[in-house]
Amino acid sequence: MKQSDLISQLASSLNRRDEVPNQILAKKIVDSNDTDAIKELIQLLQTGSAKVKKDCIKVAYEIGEKKPALISNYTSVFVQLLKSKDNRMQWGAMTAIDCVTTEKSEEVFSNLPEIITAVENGSVITKDHGIEILVKLCSNEKYRSDVLPILIEFLTTSAVNQFPKYAERIESVVTADYRDSFLNVLNLRMDEFEVGAKRKRLMRLIKKLS
Repeated sequence: MKQSDLISQLASSLNRRDEVPNQILAKKIVDSNDTDAIKELIQLLQTGSAKVKKDCIKVAYEIGEKKPALISNYTSVFVQLLKSKDNRMQWGAMTAIDCVTTEKSEEVFSNLPEIITAVENGSVITKDHGIEILVKLCSNEKYRSDVLPILIEFLTTSAVNQFPKYAERIESVVTADYRDSFLNVLNLRMDEFEVGAKRKRLMRLIKKLS
């Protein structure tokens, strides 16, 4: 697929404010295994107009969610986009990295400082996918001892609304060596949840680990 053909199918080119055209394009690329189209897509991520870039990052992670291998060789491009001043580009890039973490764990781990910075300073969506990336890395014994303490540290400062969800995800990879420090964080922050579903979720986690 030529770059001009690619651009013509993007939501912004069709004067659409929804994401359906981008989703359709992603499916078309996946179904045809069109690696040339992906090369053009990645090029547009770096050289296109602001609207085109936003469409392209959507197409990229939609492809990644369906078939990670098609975008995994461009992990370094997504890491660079984490530094973008545009929030949409930043969380889109983090979403794409989340898609390829299992396949490109070594490369993702090598870029941990950039990912951590983006998680610390990014939007809720950036944080959500950043936590997922770290959890996936912890699933690999090779990286667990380096990444698990970082995850637990994030938990100490995470927003109240996200805390139970993050705690549940982190619990899935917590090992015996880190169980006590994880429990300490849960107990320390329990007072922030006086009543309601979030407190019940945390109480279930504590009971499970105690």
